Amino acid sequence: MDFLRPASWEEALAAKAEHPTAVPIAGGTDVMVEINFDHRRPEYLLDLNRIGELTEWEVGGENVRLGASVPYTAIMENLRAELPGLALASHTVASPQIRNRGGVGGNLGTASPAGDAHPALLAAGAEVEAESVRGSRMIPIDEFYTGVKRNALAADELIRAVHIKKADGPQQYSKVGTRNAMVIAVCAFGLALHPETRTVRTGIGSAAPTPVRAQVAEDFLNAALEEGGFWESGNIITPSIAKQFAELASGACNPIDDVRGTAKYRRHAVGIMARRTLGWTWEQYRGTARTLEGAA
Repeated sequence: MDFLRPASWEEALAAKAEHPTAVPIAGGTDVMVEINFDHRRPEYLLDLNRIGELTEWEVGGENVRLGASVPYTAIMENLRAELPGLALASHTVASPQIRNRGGVGGNLGTASPAGDAHPALLAAGAEVEAESVRGSRMIPIDEFYTGVKRNALAADELIRAVHIKKADGPQQYSKVGTRNAMVIAVCAFGLALHPETRTVRTGIGSAAPTPVRAQVAEDFLNAALEEGGFWESGNIITPSIAKQFAELASGACNPIDDVRGTAKYRRHAVGIMARRTLGWTWEQYRGTARTLEGAA
């Protein structure tokens, strides 16, 4: 196994072009586990740790540009207001040591359906900035996951950053595990309210071959909220709407039985998380609406 250690982003792209099978390593929290258990034995490792720009982020007027190697701890400490769903997901990642090393780029590169960042990225509607010596492109998160641990990156591309719209409404994240810490998700669910467009987006993890959105559930809820005038009134969402949303979210799953949980349990748990996260986010939205009315 050869170790490539570029000193700049341009050198990294050149190395990836010359050695398309090279496996990028930054935090190493996924790659090293696979190597240690002999699940993967790449010909080349491409060390990105000398490229400082990958650990930087930029908060713009509408979006956050998150470098691929920004550690989860930095997201939790610095971007809680702009990216609340991702910050909550970051809290559930493994241990403090891994949160200090691992980043969203690694989660995306591995593309495991159990990756903790995926539901939050789906719910927020993120875009992945991919680049090669041929140029750069933006990949919508809905098009990024192509199969079990497979993504839309070309062989010579690297993830440079993730672009995420700043939250314009409440976001939530929920995860079920076999213990309280250092655990791979049995299943996970992310939900984001987008009052500016009067839409709701979701993300489901570890309950299908890839991270997925519950799009039928979203369509139902978007229609119910609009037809019932809930965005304007801020009224409590009726139990029947919440129940139907939960059932449709559960139906979006296509899980398996494994050592962490059964398919039946995963579907049930996703439905519970969908109903609860909807309740939490809507209560936050109602509180914000009441505050604005009082100020007016």
